[in-house]
Amino acid sequence: MHRENFRSRLGFLLVSAGCAIGIGNVWRFPFVAGQNGGGLFVLLYLLFLLLMGVPVLTMELAVGRASGKSAVNAYRQLEPSGSKWHIHGYFCMAGCYLLMMYYTTVSGWMVSYFFKFAAGVFSGMDAAAIAGAFSALLANPGEMGLFMALTVVLGFLVCSRGLQRGLERISKVMMSALLVLIVVLAVHSLLLPGAGEGIHFYLMPDLSRAASVGLGSVVTAAMNQAFFTLSLGIAAMEIFGSYMSRANTLTGEAIRICLLDTFVALMSGLIIFPACFSYGVQPDAGPSLIFVTLPNVFAGMAGGRLWGSLFFLFMTFASFSTVIAVFENLLACCMETFGWSRRRAALTNCALVLLLSLPCVLGYNVLSGVNLIGGRDILDSEDFLVSNLLLPIGSLCYLLFCVSRRGWGFDRYLEEANTGEGLRLPRWLKPYFRFVLPLLILFILIRGLM
Repeated sequence: MHRENFRSRLGFLLVSAGCAIGIGNVWRFPFVAGQNGGGLFVLLYLLFLLLMGVPVLTMELAVGRASGKSAVNAYRQLEPSGSKWHIHGYFCMAGCYLLMMYYTTVSGWMVSYFFKFAAGVFSGMDAAAIAGAFSALLANPGEMGLFMALTVVLGFLVCSRGLQRGLERISKVMMSALLVLIVVLAVHSLLLPGAGEGIHFYLMPDLSRAASVGLGSVVTAAMNQAFFTLSLGIAAMEIFGSYMSRANTLTGEAIRICLLDTFVALMSGLIIFPACFSYGVQPDAGPSLIFVTLPNVFAGMAGGRLWGSLFFLFMTFASFSTVIAVFENLLACCMETFGWSRRRAALTNCALVLLLSLPCVLGYNVLSGVNLIGGRDILDSEDFLVSNLLLPIGSLCYLLFCVSRRGWGFDRYLEEANTGEGLRLPRWLKPYFRFVLPLLILFILIRGLM
């Protein structure tokens, strides 16, 4: 079976960055930065991204590129005979399905809000009515189901067209539009009256603010965000490694992906904080920031209907770029493992993901009484399994596979990572990779479970 490759390096970078750029760094990053005192958190986040995110990303890409295969078969090809590393490949597959079981619903919320703003539904609404609009959406399984299904069907339609004609072509358009939109929205926010206060809070490191939260908490939050922003550990990135050329070193490419990802995260803060401070709204935590606080800000703004529409279009692109990237991974695994055609894999997975996404859609209405892990609702339980278990454990598996003698081994990994033009990984980092990095990931895992 002929295996596809990216048409261009730009295609690879935009698709990979699109996978990393999701709801997490557009919505979670600003509110976590807000909770943890702003500027100092942002500095620490950048440091941990370099210390943890980049190395593990190069490992996932290395396993993909060296094998030219998707998760399970990549391990099979590289592991020493008789070893069982490939079992992790099945957990990666499960992780991708589990992620899509709730991500498609949240992505659907973005689409719903884009249409509502475009149609002028929020024009002239007061704060209570805007808060009520989100509750009404959650209470309506038909509307949520419709937008979830739209996301799933469109996603598989894009992926069914192939890597170059589908995923790469659409990602280039969407990511280019996303980067233009984010700059336009940020400039607009920066020009609002009183925006300076928001910028100062967001970007100026302030030890007293950090101390009031607790320095330990700020460090841990920065570490967590740097780790989770790249969706490492469930082979979502590994698959793009398997499609990439050998022209460039993996460290250079990993840093470029991180830079794009971070640019979007930082810019979304520049959209949200000045707007919130300008309208005297606290940038509070969680989903309410995007679906209650910001619509309030847009509703009170001159041209709010336009700015609200553009913001939710940007959010739709950010979430949909992740959806199609993960769908591509599912298709690749099914085509390799079962020998299916791309079309058959797309149709089967489309039906499966539609079915698997239903509990999350119904979790806020028909099944609202269902509480699973530690009293969490369905969406939060699914998210807990992916974020607190599968991502850190999966990253640890890739790390140990790449550095231990019983796995692929550090020398082979280093050779693969340093193939091509660009920034090379120095061999003296081996002790850090073998002893310090696993402890950092274990720390994140234990904190997440506590």
